[in-house]
Amino acid sequence: MSKLEEKNNEFINIARNTLKTLAFPLFSIVISIFVAVFFVMWAKGYSIFQYFSALGDLFGLIFKGGFGNTRVTFVTLSEVTPLIFTGVANAVAFKCGLFNIGVAGQFILGMVAAAIVGTVPGLNPIIHTILMILAGFIAGGIWGAIPGYLKAKVGTHEVINTIMMNYISMALANFIILRTAFGVAGKSSTPDIQKSAQLHRFVTGSGANISIFLAIVVAIFIFWLLWKTIVGYEIRAVGINPHAAEYGGINIAKNIILAMALSGAIAGVGGATHVAGVLHNVKDFMSLPSYGFDGIAVALLAKSNPIGCIASALLFGTLNSSSRTLQLNGIPKEIVYLIQAIIIIFVATDYIVKYFSEKKKKGAFTNE
Repeated sequence: MSKLEEKNNEFINIARNTLKTLAFPLFSIVISIFVAVFFVMWAKGYSIFQYFSALGDLFGLIFKGGFGNTRVTFVTLSEVTPLIFTGVANAVAFKCGLFNIGVAGQFILGMVAAAIVGTVPGLNPIIHTILMILAGFIAGGIWGAIPGYLKAKVGTHEVINTIMMNYISMALANFIILRTAFGVAGKSSTPDIQKSAQLHRFVTGSGANISIFLAIVVAIFIFWLLWKTIVGYEIRAVGINPHAAEYGGINIAKNIILAMALSGAIAGVGGATHVAGVLHNVKDFMSLPSYGFDGIAVALLAKSNPIGCIASALLFGTLNSSSRTLQLNGIPKEIVYLIQAIIIIFVATDYIVKYFSEKKKKGAFTNE
């Protein structure tokens, strides 16, 4: 076989595997839209014979609410940016066989750390923004490494630990904002960050800023790290089969801690850029940011592929951004949550089917 034929076969195999990976997520999106249209028909009073009219209304309003004009397009971009960070953060943990429910808490601490550093006066704008992002990276990384260490060394489940640490992070952030000199008395927030710490916005009055490019770079870098480096290979090996990885000489504990720390660090950077580009200060938290939990759905739909998280975040960000437009046109904004829920259910079903099929194969292999 010639080298050209080998390359062609390799390309065909890659394309086939890519299509297999994308088939179920795309199918789940189609089914979610199919079901959501019936609720649009009910809300708008359409008959069963006007299904395609309702479908056109749904697509038209989602597009209008997400990209109808320059203003809403930038609103959508400001929604997409943190979802890329939190989606990639969850994807890293998934690849190591871990479930990092604590991305929301890591996002919070990234915000607070960045807000504190952002108030330092007299710094060069480039240095200042780098320091803010670094502060978010370190804060989120430490907060992610703690449940990773407990999982690796003590054996406590990361889901329980990260859920508890979400609320600890929220309490800690509120304590810093409300009870220390870092908060502004009577305002329940940190001071506005210095102009030198603010990321450039695309247009005045919009939260969309250049951090969207950093999010895309992070996604591409993590893809390269996971699939093109020894570090990434070890993380994925632990996620696929920890016993086989240990037999092959891979340190499971080290990679669990590393994956959770990296996941938390990415979430922390997301929080830092959200402050630097969108909020410019941090108010006290009444609840956890939704970005952390939406990031789970983003990663699931992308099949834990960091680059896939970009497209997945774009979908979820568009849906979130269009909810107000849907409501103004007589369609309940809960349609957005319905679409997202159905997508998650179908993607989760795919994981369950694969789990039991692999378990069945292992059982057959054992019997032989």
